[in-house]
Amino acid sequence: MKLCRIQRAISVLLMTGILVTIAFTSNAQSSNRMYRIAKIKVDVNQLSAYKVALQEQMNAAIKLEPGVLSYTAVADKKDATQITILEVYASQEAYQSHILTPHFKKY
Repeated sequence: MKLCRIQRAISVLLMTGILVTIAFTSNAQSSNRMYRIAKIKVDVNQLSAYKVALQEQMNAAIKLEPGVLSYTAVADKKDATQITILEVYASQEAYQSHILTPHFKKY
């Protein structure tokens, strides 16, 4: 009985240590990152063209820009013309560089 309690206590301590390590590592790595959320309302008549342009821009940004870490776009379930974009950049400088690129300007 006593051995089971000790094993449980060790398991809890190990899991706590792992979670703390993950949280610390995550914070340490993301200290300079920049997160941007854009909410866009697209004209229903332009929605198809907008989706194509957005996909081209996102693909180019991820492929060509090392400072662009993540680019995710989703449409609202009830209104497909409501688009939310989450962007993650390595730094503020990476974002400033991104908005000067030809693919961003074309978008």
